[in-house]
Amino acid sequence: MKQLPANPLSINLTFEHERLWWQTDDEDHMPERWSVSADVAVTRCAPKNRHVADFSLVIADLHRERNLLDAPDLGDWAMEFIAETLIDPAQGKLHPDLDDKITPGVARMVIVRHVVLTPPWQGHGLGGALLAGALRALAPGARLAVARVSPLDFLSSSPDKISAELASIRFGALLERIGFKQWREVHFVDLQHPQLLDARMEMFEQYENIYEI
Repeated sequence: MKQLPANPLSINLTFEHERLWWQTDDEDHMPERWSVSADVAVTRCAPKNRHVADFSLVIADLHRERNLLDAPDLGDWAMEFIAETLIDPAQGKLHPDLDDKITPGVARMVIVRHVVLTPPWQGHGLGGALLAGALRALAPGARLAVARVSPLDFLSSSPDKISAELASIRFGALLERIGFKQWREVHFVDLQHPQLLDARMEMFEQYENIYEI
């Protein structure tokens, strides 16, 4: 395994919520668009390697009167999969079979849109741990996180269909390592799932004896 550019325990997560300045009412900026940047916080790292990863997330309200399909921020796949697979459109909530699998809480979900690690940090299992940290930080305001695992979502960033298929498989494996399970055609995780904590602690224990914190 190649050497890491810096101590992974010094990586900070920065959360940025984007909204237009004139959107003053709660309804105006829902679903919420969040960008999470992972960056090394210490100077003992080459500047070109300090940026570690980017995550693109959306937080959607399950009980809104306005249909989720009215929100272009969710992306094309939401129209096919969230409304038909996760949401009971008649009642504006999760389908009962899925609802039973999720800890009670705020009626919102986090949609994982993109997970991108920079090349120097790839190949160490950090992507799952960092995503788990980001999702747990948002857990007080949502019940679950969901993601679609499909080669179609990787075609634009892959040189060919085979590469897109492999990228999709790797993404699915990353999600499952931190507790995501497949339900119909969507991967989901209860944001109270202990594996979200375990994924971070395993990484912490792996590196705490190698690097000084």
